[in-house]
Amino acid sequence: MVELKTAGEIAAMRVTGGFLAGVVDELSARAAPGVNLLSLEHRARELIDARGAVSCYWDYAPSFGRGPFRNVTCLSVNDAVLHGLPHDYQLQDGDVLSIDIALSVDGWVADMARTIVVGTPRSEDLRLIDATHKALDAAIDAARPGNRLGDISAAIGEVAGEYGYPVNTEFGGHGLGRTMHEDPHVPNVGRPRRGLRLRPGMTLALEPWFAATTDRIVYDADGWTIRSADGSRTAHSEHTIAITDSGPRILTLPE
Repeated sequence: MVELKTAGEIAAMRVTGGFLAGVVDELSARAAPGVNLLSLEHRARELIDARGAVSCYWDYAPSFGRGPFRNVTCLSVNDAVLHGLPHDYQLQDGDVLSIDIALSVDGWVADMARTIVVGTPRSEDLRLIDATHKALDAAIDAARPGNRLGDISAAIGEVAGEYGYPVNTEFGGHGLGRTMHEDPHVPNVGRPRRGLRLRPGMTLALEPWFAATTDRIVYDADGWTIRSADGSRTAHSEHTIAITDSGPRILTLPE
């Protein structure tokens, strides 16, 4: 069931989103060659604790994971794209790092992801990241009252096709609000004018993610980290948005 949010509830989610954007900004600035993933995880814990926020990841135990997740960040490097388990790894020059965090403030959730290049970028990595940015922009633009869920999915898939990237449909965007995952599921490919009609008050996490040369995924032995099946590099961009009478509103922007 899709729960529509009031203007006040959306404002509360915007407070969460503004704080979350600041956390992602700080971790992105700290990521550099030689920095350990665990130090980024620990800094995120400090920021979340200082704000009195609550991680949506801590103790998260979905069917696909191996035991409860005991971290507050997902940090995915190079061919890893989703649910990267923070571990003892020093970032290398040229690594592609995806930072994904979901948390709540005063009971309202926001979810955000960003992919950056650590140190010296490769043109093909920048192109892949750019594709996720453009797909996210297109998805947000399609999130208007009267459109349908398929319009959002189709917008993402169209950008992927323009860049020549395949699209995985096992993981995509989702509703959120009081919890990290609510209805509806938002695939990253779809058909326009199909599916649920979009209404003011809907709050969604839109998250296009692509691997350079495959739509298939594999899991690490940790049971969490998801990688491209062929080892190609990956990128992931995500914002939490609200659909309003005047159009989409991005909730995960810096305060």
